[in-house]
Amino acid sequence: MSERPLNPCRHLEILGVPLDLGGNRRGTDMGPSALRIAHLESQLRILDYEVTDRGDLPVPSREAIDPGPKHARYVEPIAEVCRALAQRVDTCLSERRFPLVVGGDHAIALGTVKGVTQHLERKHEKLGLLWFDAHADMNTPETSPSGNIHGMPLGVLLGTPSERFGALETFCHHIEPENVVLIGARDLDPREKDIVTASGISVFTMKEIDRFGISEVAEQALDIVTRNTAGIHLSLDLDGVDPKVAPGVGTPVAGGLTFRECHLLMELIADTRKLLSMEVVELNPILDLGNSTAEFAVGLMQSALGRQIL
Repeated sequence: MSERPLNPCRHLEILGVPLDLGGNRRGTDMGPSALRIAHLESQLRILDYEVTDRGDLPVPSREAIDPGPKHARYVEPIAEVCRALAQRVDTCLSERRFPLVVGGDHAIALGTVKGVTQHLERKHEKLGLLWFDAHADMNTPETSPSGNIHGMPLGVLLGTPSERFGALETFCHHIEPENVVLIGARDLDPREKDIVTASGISVFTMKEIDRFGISEVAEQALDIVTRNTAGIHLSLDLDGVDPKVAPGVGTPVAGGLTFRECHLLMELIADTRKLLSMEVVELNPILDLGNSTAEFAVGLMQSALGRQIL
């Protein structure tokens, strides 16, 4: 493997966010630990990066707190964690380090994306957002069948209209739809489909990937997220991967991207040299087989950060 980092930032900072308040199924709080067990730090050092692991942000246990409203469960503690994460990400970028956020459920994207965008806003720059996911994550408290916030973060960040976001309002309108691409989608809630269609974001479902191939889809997606933006934030939900490859996820959906399709997408992202930040979410070690999903995720991070075959 090549040891030449393609990412222009040579110092990576790992930020763990062991949040499992955004969904019903327990276990994603152990995701950061599973990635560390899979030798995340040493595998990134192979690529000749300086790596600092800042440990985990404090996250309250769901047994010790009130879940709050049924339409937006644990909204207050999730918002508090994400506000702290946003500040950490902003500081990381200001100090010229690459934030690599590991979770935790997908609700943490509220904090990561807010942190990156508020950093860029001071420089009057925009962010391109590549959202890799089997789901759209664009429900609102009014449309969500479960009230689980890990099914809402992209909708919140885009400012989808809702009168019930409550503490999440501070995370609204942090990204423009023309700068957002959803890739790998194959499981949307009925009322959520209308929100996605009306949002104006670009969506490449598994149908487009099957029809045109991941190479063509990736080329189009990367053109969108790098056009008139300072760079890319990759929000990588491991349930975008086929569960035969990545079984250890909270909400597996059959028919996802294959091992090589995932790595090719990551390699093409690295080739742009425009990746500013990244998060990996929804790893659930309780459902994994011998930590294989965590090991696969570490490999994807390596590919996105510049590992090459030659």
